[in-house]
Amino acid sequence: MSLLDGLLGQLAGSPQVANLAAKVGLTPDQVEAAVAALSQAHTEPGDTVASAADSTGLPADTLQQIVGHIGGEGSLGQFAGMLNNQGGAGGLLGSLGSLFGKS
Repeated sequence: MSLLDGLLGQLAGSPQVANLAAKVGLTPDQVEAAVAALSQAHTEPGDTVASAADSTGLPADTLQQIVGHIGGEGSLGQFAGMLNNQGGAGGLLGSLGSLFGKS
């Protein structure tokens, strides 16, 4: 999780995270935790949203809204895949901005 923590740390306070937080009624910290949990859960067997809800304590419907705002399961899969590809971390930050910027 250190790669993920570092990347989310760089997004902290970004307008994209704040914008998404306002759209779903959460704080930016909650959105960052939600995205981290969704990304981790996406690579595991089972329901991504239910698993992330269990790990964060956030409502499943709110997490589903976040998935929709970042571009759906496909974008979440891309995000999770980028996190697993540590060699591509440089291009990852630009991709994160485009994922969080979707409305």
